[in-house]
Order: sequence, then structure tokens, then C-alpha cells
Amino acid sequence: MFGMATEREKEWAAFEAEALPLMPDVFRVAKWLARDTETAEDLTQETFIQALKSFHRYSPDTNCRAWLITILYRVNGKRRMKLGQLKLVEDTEEQIAETVAFEPSIPQHLTDEEILAAIERVPKKFSEVVMLTDVEEFSYKEAADLLDIPIGTVMSRLHRGRRLLRQELTEHARKFGIASNS
Repeated sequence: MFGMATEREKEWAAFEAEALPLMPDVFRVAKWLARDTETAEDLTQETFIQALKSFHRYSPDTNCRAWLITILYRVNGKRRMKLGQLKLVEDTEEQIAETVAFEPSIPQHLTDEEILAAIERVPKKFSEVVMLTDVEEFSYKEAADLLDIPIGTVMSRLHRGRRLLRQELTEHARKFGIASNS
């Protein structure tokens, strides 16, 4: 009995040292996924509950952040299935992205809020790759693992997502007279 408590204490200490400091990162991704603070808080809490339950399977000195985000994506997927929000749709966004030829430069006078709003206007399958690689700084491989898609798909969605984001930002800037019409 005494050895069991010591083992749990060691596991909790390791969890506290490696996983808990990453809570703001997990919350930031959860907030982006849920687009709602209360839901993001619930997702973050559920992610850390699941992580603690399965921490014995975590390999120390590996990427704990990627491990936690993977759990977050699974928890969010279950939440969306329960809500009936997971719908399969035709791949029209990719067809649209392929037809876009103009790539304007990104205006320099935009706020973080304007950029995040523009990211939300980009189709989800492109914006989530942009968020994971450009904002959260995951590698292509890590993003591929998190989204359960091939690396080539990550790279093509990232290219298209950046292109669509650039268009969104330029259009927004033009509305406010920030960008030139050249």
C-alpha cells in the first residue's frame, strides 16, 4: 500500500511538472476550436482529466504539448459528435482554393483580433492547419498526427489556407482604407 501511494505521488509530480504548465496552450487551442470561452474551459478541464488518467502511458521527455493537444482534439471530436455537429460535406473549399490566382501582400496595420477574425472566415480544414503550424508552431508532422492526415495534405492545406487568409486580410484592410488597391 505504501509503495502504491509513492508511485501515485511520483506520477502526480511528473504530471504537475510537465503537463500543468501547458494549460494556457491547451486552453488557447480549445478556445479556437470551440469559439466560446465556457466550452473551451470545459474542453481544457476534460483534456487534463483524461491526460491525468492516462499519464502512465505518456513517455517522459517527449512532446507533452503535442500529446495534450491530441487528447484535446479527441475530446472535442467526442463533444461535437454528441452535439451532432459533425457533418460530412463535399470538398468544395478545395476546389474554390484551387481557382484563386491573385495573392495580395498582407497589410501591416492589422490587429491580432482582425487577424483571428480573418482566420475564422477561412474554411475550417484550412484554418486549423494554419493555426497549428503558424500560430501554435507545431511541425508539419505534428500537425499531421494531430489531425490524422498525411503530411502532404498538411502542406497543401497550409498553402491554400495561407492564400485564403491573405485574401481575407487584404479585403478587410481595403474596407478600412488600410491597404492600397494595387
